[in-house]
Amino acid sequence: MALTLFIMKSMSKKTSLDFLTVFIIIAGWWWLFFFFPSWDETHFGKMGSYYINRTFFFDVHPPLGKMLIGLAGYLSGYDGTFPFQKPGDRYEQHNYMGMRGFCAFLGSCLVPFAYLTVLELSKSLPAALLTAFILIFDTGCITLSQYILLDPILMFFLMGAVLSMVKSNSSADRPFSASWWFWLSLTGVNLAGAIGVKFVGLFVVLLVGLNTIYDLWDLLGNLSLSVVMFGKHLLARVLCLILLPLALYTAMFAVHFTVLNKSGPGDGFFSSAFQSQLIGNNLHNVSIPEHLAYGSVVTMKNLRMAGGYLHSHWHLYPEGIGARQQQVTAYLHKDLNNLWIIKKHDLDTDLSDPSSPVEFVRHGDIIRLQHKETSRNLHSHQHEAPLTRKHFQVTGYGINGTGDSNDFWRIEVVGRKTGKLIKVLRSQIRLTHVATGCILGSSGKTLPKWGWEQVEVTCTPYLKETPNSLWNFEDHVNPKLPNISLDVLKPSFAEILLESHMVMIRGLRFSGVNETDYRVYLLGNPVIWWLNLVTIGLYLLITVSTAVALKRGVQLTSELKELSRVVLHGGGQIMLGWLLHYLPFFMMGRVLYFHHYFPAMLFSSMLTGITWDTLLKFCAGFLSPSTTARKVYGGGFLVLILLILYSFYLFHPLSYGMIGPMASDPSSPMAGLRWMDSWEF
Repeated sequence: MALTLFIMKSMSKKTSLDFLTVFIIIAGWWWLFFFFPSWDETHFGKMGSYYINRTFFFDVHPPLGKMLIGLAGYLSGYDGTFPFQKPGDRYEQHNYMGMRGFCAFLGSCLVPFAYLTVLELSKSLPAALLTAFILIFDTGCITLSQYILLDPILMFFLMGAVLSMVKSNSSADRPFSASWWFWLSLTGVNLAGAIGVKFVGLFVVLLVGLNTIYDLWDLLGNLSLSVVMFGKHLLARVLCLILLPLALYTAMFAVHFTVLNKSGPGDGFFSSAFQSQLIGNNLHNVSIPEHLAYGSVVTMKNLRMAGGYLHSHWHLYPEGIGARQQQVTAYLHKDLNNLWIIKKHDLDTDLSDPSSPVEFVRHGDIIRLQHKETSRNLHSHQHEAPLTRKHFQVTGYGINGTGDSNDFWRIEVVGRKTGKLIKVLRSQIRLTHVATGCILGSSGKTLPKWGWEQVEVTCTPYLKETPNSLWNFEDHVNPKLPNISLDVLKPSFAEILLESHMVMIRGLRFSGVNETDYRVYLLGNPVIWWLNLVTIGLYLLITVSTAVALKRGVQLTSELKELSRVVLHGGGQIMLGWLLHYLPFFMMGRVLYFHHYFPAMLFSSMLTGITWDTLLKFCAGFLSPSTTARKVYGGGFLVLILLILYSFYLFHPLSYGMIGPMASDPSSPMAGLRWMDSWEF
């Protein structure tokens, strides 16, 4: 009843920012996050350790989220030594709470951010409070926020960008004031943060971009605004919403590459020139001959992500897999079986003889590659490749370098002219099989156990230039050539930044189950998620009805006009945010997980607060006396909040840990809560 009275009282006045309410929301959320069972944090927790140890790694997401996790661990006393090998490992004496607490704090900020956004758009405290209650008591948001994950960090910046955008719009009547510059700049900072955590942040960039275009179009139609003043508005937005985020985003990578300066598990995803910058890598601070020559012993690295080194070994292809000749594969690790000798196609003289003249390999030359360990030549023919249809098999063939014409390959450098020398590390080359015209490449497919689960190498008859068919020479040994320091080949920061994004673009569970340990299951509060889903349909119905009424010239009271503005303008912005964060995942062909839908859930939760506040006000407007209207309004909110609380009471073990058999077992304490067959908790 107290809550009902509070909501009823809030109807009768315009409500400004209630700091006490915000404080209660934060406090009510924050205490939830500290004493919980361990969960699968092996992925991002390990990356936090890499930053503390300055060990280079690769991930498909930009670096900001992992850097912040590592920083939180470092500042809280974590030493980066926990192995993060598998879910369920005990942290023992390792101080992991700083990283968890950091993610939990950012997750807790989603509540006041959503509260303040809805309050700004609707000017309704009950609408803002309903939104806050939804996020406080959603089991999915709690689960995501209490562990070392990128999701709470991403959603923090996402919601920060939305709040800043809304506040900036509210300051439009005071352009170029301190508050106007503050919110516009903060929007840009949050955009950089959102993109810097995950590329999903591009969707909120699109939302802010569309809002900015609408804003500028509106200003352009203001005839009282001079062209010079419009130009200032345009430049201010370019500065704060384009240049500032780009500068911050670039700075993140500068810090990332500066901190991670030691060789680690991510080396093999990057080019040889990049690897030469990493302390501990076999290319770091070494000197090798710059240009390729006949007689050189080399390794060749495929340029596709995780393409591997050209490799061979004594094992043969099994019966029924093409010709029963020596296997040629791509191997992701350094190995003596990666070494090849470059020879002329028509001569077999010993080019290692110090008295023989040096002859450089040039673009367009026809060469033979002899495997150093087995003395067999790199060979191809029209037998089908093991895994990739319509590609040709690549084998090792011949005895002590003696083979046939199927061992000849034309070496070509991308973007170079015939006769030009070939540079180690920097030249991107392709090998064209002279007899068949196919191109040597790595398919990226993993061979079965007979191929030692290495990567398939094929010769493709399709001449499309892709990273799969491009290689570079990495190791290079030739005692007759002078060595140069690899520092000469050091890539610039711009080249490193571009390469890292190309690698990320090419790259694009919870705890174990048993009957004694606590288990955590990522499932949102069902009442909240279903309420949000129903509200989207309800909002569309209200919007269409309102638009038709306005188009038909229906006379509305001042209160209904204000409700119409909130629905069409405030709700419209939130609905657009939901569409931008939901539809891309709906249309994606890749495997998706539940956590991908939480950014969209934030928008649908805010839309729920605005829509139900509007609907209940509209219904109350037809009732008299005013006390009855207020009771209906307050009672409606009370029913929604009680349903959310009761559902949270039922499902809270999903976030805080449950024991016993799976819910599909009738003896499980959670059996009665398995409302859908797909819920396997």
